[in-house]
Amino acid sequence: MTVTSRSARVTLPSDEQILIVREFDAPRRLVWKAFTTPELVQDGIEVAFHGEYLEVVPEERLVTRELYEGLPEGVSEQDAETVNIATLEEVDGSTTLTILVQAGNRISRDAIIESGMEDGLQDALDLLEETAVSLD
Repeated sequence: MTVTSRSARVTLPSDEQILIVREFDAPRRLVWKAFTTPELVQDGIEVAFHGEYLEVVPEERLVTRELYEGLPEGVSEQDAETVNIATLEEVDGSTTLTILVQAGNRISRDAIIESGMEDGLQDALDLLEETAVSLD
């Protein structure tokens, strides 16, 4: 099922997953730097998340566990936790960022989608590309 056809493609491959794929007109090293350096991407909007890094392979893969602190009605803290796997692949100077969000169940996945996350995500990824390109 496809949710959008904007700059990032957001699909729902299973009842517990959200898959986000976005291509950047920048090399992987610059997308990684923009993605992992908080000082480079600040837009004045605070969103309450906390979590931990589970795996870091520089310029290739980042695995995190996250919990959104503004839980929607009916979603427990345990169910709201996600594991996010971000991978970067470069081909001919362009980079594809793939993020797989693994939610606890369909209710949690749907709550994430219904929270308006996609609009914020699209804006954040556009800003990420602008930042990565500016680093070159």
